[in-house]
Formats: sequence, C-alpha cells, structure tokens
Amino acid sequence: MNAPIPTSGLADANRRQVLYWRLLSRLFDSDEQPSLESASMAVVDDLDLPAALLDPAVSVDTIVQRFPALTAELRGLLTPDDDGPDDARPDDDGPDDDDTAYRPGAAEVRRAALVSKVLLNVFATGSGPVSATQLARWQSDAGWFEQALGCEPGDLRRQGGELATTLGGLEGDLVRRMHLREVLANPALASRLTPSMSLIEQLLRDKANLSGAALANAKALIRRFVDEVAEALRTQVQQTSVGALDRSVPPKQVFRNLDLDRTIWQNLTNWSPEDERLYVDRLYYRHTARRTTPARLIVVVDQSGSMVDSMVNCTILASIFAGLPKVDVHLVAYDTRALDLTPWVHDPFEVLLRTRLGGGTDGTAALALARPKIAEPKNTVLVWISDFYEVNHQAVFEGLQAVHRSGARVIPVGSVSSSGQQSVNPWFRQRLKDQGTPVISGHIRKLVVELKNFLT
Repeated sequence: MNAPIPTSGLADANRRQVLYWRLLSRLFDSDEQPSLESASMAVVDDLDLPAALLDPAVSVDTIVQRFPALTAELRGLLTPDDDGPDDARPDDDGPDDDDTAYRPGAAEVRRAALVSKVLLNVFATGSGPVSATQLARWQSDAGWFEQALGCEPGDLRRQGGELATTLGGLEGDLVRRMHLREVLANPALASRLTPSMSLIEQLLRDKANLSGAALANAKALIRRFVDEVAEALRTQVQQTSVGALDRSVPPKQVFRNLDLDRTIWQNLTNWSPEDERLYVDRLYYRHTARRTTPARLIVVVDQSGSMVDSMVNCTILASIFAGLPKVDVHLVAYDTRALDLTPWVHDPFEVLLRTRLGGGTDGTAALALARPKIAEPKNTVLVWISDFYEVNHQAVFEGLQAVHRSGARVIPVGSVSSSGQQSVNPWFRQRLKDQGTPVISGHIRKLVVELKNFLT
C-alpha cells in the first residue's frame, strides 16, 4: 500500500504546478488569467522572492541588480545538477527570512519561479511595434537564458543547434517589428542597439534607404559586428601555417629549431650508466622552410536573400585568410549576376556595404568570374557556398565538375552560418557526393578546418 503524501509535499507540488500553468498560459496568450496571477503572486510571496519575477516587463538584469543573491541561482538554472538547492538554503536578500520557503520540496517551487521568469522573458515576445529599448532588453534576457543553460552570453547562438535557430528567429522577428530607420536616425536610441546577425541582415537589406545620421549609425553597428565575429574566427584560424615543409632545404642549425626529442632518441646508444650521462654525437634540427608557391583560395558565395548569414561569415573569414602569408584570396558574390569583390577582400566591412541581398540564384555568372582565376589547379581551392537551389542547376554542376577534374580542390558548403543550420538542394547534394566532393557541414568551424587542411 502506498504511503500517504505529506500535506506539505502536496502543497509544494500544487504550488509548482500553478507557476508552470501560469507560464504556459502567458506564453500562448498574452492576456492575464486573474486566478493564476493571484495564486502565483501568493506562491512567490511565500518563497520570499520579489514580485517583479512575475512581471514580464521587468528584465532579468533589473532583477539581479535589485536582488544580487539571485545571480548564482540563475546561472546554471536549467542544467542538470545532482547537488541542487534542495540540500542548501539559498542566501537570499528578501524581506522575510522565515523557514517556510526552505522546507523540503520548496526549493523546487523556487526553481520553478525562476525558470518561469527566464523562459517567459525570452519566449513571450508579444506582437506590435518594438522599441530599441525592448530589443536590447530581450537580447540581455536571451543572454541570461544562455547562462541558465550553462553557457556564456552569446555562446549558445555561436555554437549552433535548434535552440540557436529558435533564438535567432525570435530576434529576427523583433528586429523586423522595429521602426529601424527612425531608431537609427536618433543617436540616443541607436546607441542602445546591440549588433547581431538578425540586425545586420536588416541593415544590409535597408542600407540603400538610409542617409545622414541613420546611415552613419548603421555603418557603426555593422563595423562593431564585423570586428566581434572576426575576433572569434581569428582565434580558430590563428595557428594555420601555410605551405608544405620543403625538406630539400637543410634546416637552420639554431637553437629554436633544435628537435630535442629526436636528438635524445638518436643518441640513446651513447648513454653511460657509470656517469649517468647522455653523450650527444649529433644534434637534430626541425625543417621549417616552406614551399613558396602561394596557395590560391577562391571563395564564391551566394548572396541571395536566404544566404545573409553565409555572406557575413564568409566575407569575414576570407579577409582573415587573406591576411596570412602566401595565401592569394579572391572573393566572388552572386545572385542572378556576379560581383568580383577581391579588391576589398581585406576589408569585410567594405565588402558588406557593396553587397546587394535578394534576387534569384544563377551560379553560371559566378563560374564565369571564378574559372579564369584558376591558374595552377593543384594549388587552388574553390570554396562554393550556397544552398544550391540554382536556376541553371545542370550548367552549374557541370562547371564545378570541370573545376574538380582540372585538379583544383572543390569544397561545396551548405549555407555557412553561426547556427550550423543548412538547407541544400538534394539533387546537388547527391551529385556532388558521387563525384567525391560532398557538401560539408554548414557550421563555420567545419569550413575553417577544411581550409586549414588544404593550406598546411
């Protein structure tokens, strides 16, 4: 026979259920349910938590500023924790410090209240116009959501996955609901904007309609975002060394080239047990000279409306590789026409200002620009970034096939995004796989690895 449920445990289970029912209600219907609101307020009050937890208009930042002790509870809130708060009483700065809030089971009710706050502020975005302040508040709350999952703010969106895609979609909707031109024209409002991929996409689409202060503020936001992404990508690329070792050139016999491991190994027969010393007959040095033929990297990126993330990431990535020694980088963007952006490849900011997002997708124009650049096929890599939904799909495939047969390295990439999401035309995917050049994963990190393998 089952033991009876203690009254206090039943009450805690019900209290937690009230908070979650309220969360679901507010997520799917912005109208308040008076009974759930009043019951939730009673629960929060009983837990000595601030009433502001139930107000979606109050940011998580504001909560932790007023109640700093909640900071530690919010970080890692949504991660599995076997040593959770049940065994320890939180150090709360609330007005009442009675033991009611800390009886067994109450910790889970407390957690439900905090979880509800984080989820409601991120996923209940409402409808109607959005101000710069509201967007900034949502971005901050999204950062707290990432911290609740055990990440640093922004890391989850950079790592990719379904949650990153969902957050990007929510942010994109908020940006589209802003009167962006009016916000950009006001320096005080523009200063509240935090650059993100969704915001940059909107700025690039609308840049032809901006002028004066609005255009200057838009350029400043794009520049900030470019610098932030470049720093993250540069960290991934920084150890890339270019050119294969040239063993026909004798190594320089200097201390920094000394190969200690090989020197010891080759001289082990000279070990003297009596002296307990290793006598070295010969020193061995590492080869450091590399072949001087520059590698040519040709990046072709689809700039149609579905490829904004790719355009931004690949433009920045191309500029980083262009800064490496002995790498000759060319950049071509296309939709129904193609544009050679090589003269500006060192400055991704200028490249992005010259892009025109939207339109169809006809890669034959890009092939006409890219193929003449292949002077030494064995020393050339062609990176083609697209979802491959082409108007002239057979002609584009045959062009890539010809490049592959010439001996150049062809790396087809599904839309290169921060989230790693990609949608690739299955017709192209199968044929590229059959010819031995499969479409690689859409995450930017995978492309970095592929390029480093080619260049080293």
